Amino acid sequence: MPTLDFKGKQHIYAHHLAVPYRPLIPDARKSVKRDTGNGAPAAAHDDNLIIHGDNLHALKALLPRYANRVKCIYIDPPYNTGNEGWVYNDRVNSPLMRQWLKDNGAVDGEDLERHDKWLCMMWPRLHLLRELLADDGVIFVSIDDNEQHHLRMLMDEIFGAENFVTNISWQSRTSVQNDTDISVNHEHIVAYAKIRRKTDRRLKRSNAERWHTTEGFAMYPAPLSDNRFSNPDNDPRGLWRADLFHAPNIRPNLTYEIQNPVTGEKFLPPESRCWRMTQDRYLEALEDNRIVFGKSGDGKPQLKVFYNEVAEYGRVETTWFDAPNNGTAALGTQELEAVFGRRKVFQYPKPTQVVEHLLRLSTKEDAVILDSFAGSGTTAHAVLALNNEDGGNRKFILVECEDYADSITAERVRRVINGVPTARDKALQQGLGGSFTYCELGKPIEAESMLTGEALPSYSALAAYLLHTATGASVGQSELAPQNNDGLFYAIDETAYYLLYKDNLEWLCSNAGMLTAERAKRIGDAVSASAHAKRAIVFAPGKYIGQRELTAQRITFCQIPYEMHRAAGAL
Repeated sequence: MPTLDFKGKQHIYAHHLAVPYRPLIPDARKSVKRDTGNGAPAAAHDDNLIIHGDNLHALKALLPRYANRVKCIYIDPPYNTGNEGWVYNDRVNSPLMRQWLKDNGAVDGEDLERHDKWLCMMWPRLHLLRELLADDGVIFVSIDDNEQHHLRMLMDEIFGAENFVTNISWQSRTSVQNDTDISVNHEHIVAYAKIRRKTDRRLKRSNAERWHTTEGFAMYPAPLSDNRFSNPDNDPRGLWRADLFHAPNIRPNLTYEIQNPVTGEKFLPPESRCWRMTQDRYLEALEDNRIVFGKSGDGKPQLKVFYNEVAEYGRVETTWFDAPNNGTAALGTQELEAVFGRRKVFQYPKPTQVVEHLLRLSTKEDAVILDSFAGSGTTAHAVLALNNEDGGNRKFILVECEDYADSITAERVRRVINGVPTARDKALQQGLGGSFTYCELGKPIEAESMLTGEALPSYSALAAYLLHTATGASVGQSELAPQNNDGLFYAIDETAYYLLYKDNLEWLCSNAGMLTAERAKRIGDAVSASAHAKRAIVFAPGKYIGQRELTAQRITFCQIPYEMHRAAGAL
């Protein structure tokens, strides 16, 4: 397969692997909490999230909780038009890459290497986004002509060309530019699946299931509009439309003569085709007023198709997202101004309509949706609006690195949740409801910082990180905690995981956290008695027992913080 080469690629090729893990630190003052029913606020791990910080580090921080669990990713990255003023701000470990970035600084219209910089910025982020995406998930990327061709090649390489879904053209403006040869009235939305479903849809009238059950992503049907249906003869069965009466191929029992009862004209199927039903079934349909002969009764035979019979199957979506049904860039600005009550809050926000449309096509009511270039918070607004509309429980995760993460991104979501009294939309006036936890990125979990006590993560954060590092597993919405005094916190794939830890340097330096012979015997006995676990991995600050004795009890010891990565090689 052809690959895309660009300056700096060799330095950032595996950079996503070297990004340090940083825990998420909730900020209750900036969060909007909901009641769980017992008077207690929802836990941060079970809530919507708004994360302030470098999205590369934030994506890495999400892996232990959300790897392979995000159903839909929508991102609106910098379009790299040449005058946006954005700066590549990754802290890349490679000295060569640091020097290259230092020499090339900020992006501007005269910089002939701005495309390379954009690709360097996108490459590691797309890799981490792919890790977060579920096997039946999809990623939508808004982009314009400046980088669309580069993006396609980048996505082909990271997601696989076979997982390309489509390139949607969104009519982002209806007015015509007068200062150019051709007015650009559309933007692109490039869609890739993690695993593209290879089977075709099935339309089986006797079964409401529209999709094959094989793994992978496929679009859900778009809602069927009733504007093509009417009821000119006041049929008590409701709205209907006249459909063609032909079927492909030729079958003898489906080839017969039909006579128009008004004109007497006789009809046979067109060449190489046949009627849709047998003659007996046709006569039953005729008696049941299911057959029509054109608007005036003097045309060819057609079949009545009732709206309530086909509405559940929806319609096949097209790659053209028009402005009336998906909003424009101008509408996005108007929506934001309505929320904040003032102008010029944010440049070029997307309208909620287009994001809602994408969510309807790609998610069910319990999906997790991620936007790592959150901007003004349109994605969260769209998720809350859709939940309010259909009673769903979709969850959003927003990441924004800029300083306006609180004052614009999160503030918009607060107002949408609580209500905007001056808004024209009644639902927005009353508030769409919901909650979110606002988070900052903590210090990296590294041996040096843990040894000094400068950055001691919580038990749950460290346990989730260790589990993901060892197995690649994601614990989803679970809050990890010790299940007994010996530190058992998880069991998977015949392995039980133990962590002896408290986020207290004095405790870590004491005997309380050591793996002793007595504790090892209890763990070994538990493994022997378990119907599933065949071995144990114990993370602890130290041990008072030799590895030979531990091996006999099917225990692998990993000293924290020095051997936090060793467990992966022990399996």
